Amino acid sequence: MEKSPEEMHPVKAFGWAARDNSGILSPFKFSRRATGDKDVKLKILYCGICHSDLHQLKNEWGFATYPLVPGHEIVGEVTEVGSEVEKFKVGEKAGVGCLVGSCRSCENCSNDTENYCSKAIGTYSAKYTDGTPTYGGYSDIIVVDEHFVVRVPENMPLDSAAPLLCAGITTYSPLRYFGLDKPGLHIGVVGLGGLGHVGVKFAKALGLKVTVISTSQSKQKEAIERLGADSFLISTDPDQLQAAMGTMDGILDTVSANHPVLPLIGLLKTNGKFIVLGAAEKPLELPVFPLVMGRKLVAGSGIGGMKETQEMIDFAAKHNITADIEVIPMDYVNTAMERLAKADVKYRFVIDIAKTLKADE
Repeated sequence: MEKSPEEMHPVKAFGWAARDNSGILSPFKFSRRATGDKDVKLKILYCGICHSDLHQLKNEWGFATYPLVPGHEIVGEVTEVGSEVEKFKVGEKAGVGCLVGSCRSCENCSNDTENYCSKAIGTYSAKYTDGTPTYGGYSDIIVVDEHFVVRVPENMPLDSAAPLLCAGITTYSPLRYFGLDKPGLHIGVVGLGGLGHVGVKFAKALGLKVTVISTSQSKQKEAIERLGADSFLISTDPDQLQAAMGTMDGILDTVSANHPVLPLIGLLKTNGKFIVLGAAEKPLELPVFPLVMGRKLVAGSGIGGMKETQEMIDFAAKHNITADIEVIPMDYVNTAMERLAKADVKYRFVIDIAKTLKADE
């Protein structure tokens, strides 16, 4: 007889889960696996709320599995390590991002891009190698293979470091991979939300000239005075677009709502790179002529491998980069999701798991 998940995973755990595509979260008892030889067990202290949590809760991408415990911006304290663990000791601070597994043998895994492995295992709403569902960070504990755990540098505040494990690596990785990390280059960042505001900080730390591109005039002061952007452009203003045509080496498009990309591609220089980071539900309308006439590149990028994620968080610590956050209690999470859907947050919600997740709820 097959063992039930509870028998295979004997460690009691508690979190908040959605039971269906209403996306409403409520208290949920479940279990985690015992700490294996190469595993690290974390007591979760903080977990960021990513826009993809909202998409997944409502099954807007079509592959959610319920009950669904979201959360892939996890920071916690190591409480137990397996006998073969080399990188972590009990009491250290560590993080878990969007991945908890991959095949470890394919070309992608060999090249430190486990995020593109065809067998990559997501931190939640996926199936682990033993066939059981993965549950994310809106919970009290998590057990993860040490390869997919990140060291959090001593000097980093844990609450505002948490979103870097998704939003941080999602913006850092394309800047590095596409060569948009050379001081003096000019990049545009479309959308000043959870991803965008972190992207601006990384770009400035790399010595780039940064223009924030937004539909919202109200974000101009924030973009320039608080986040350090060099300029601000309203994407619906034809005069502003015309004035900035052909001035940018690259653009990071962080917007996950449907929006026109033709005017944005016009902002690129010859050989410019338009990198899509936001996952809109509907296909983009992509006109070919502007690409052909300027040898422009349209590409996608998704998070990063484990080596690069560690590099990103070390770089962030060195340059004092953290996310701008609003810390919330666990029982506020459904209201937070409603606000996130309306972009009513600057710029990332982070759940204070340690202080507010109560197992008797």
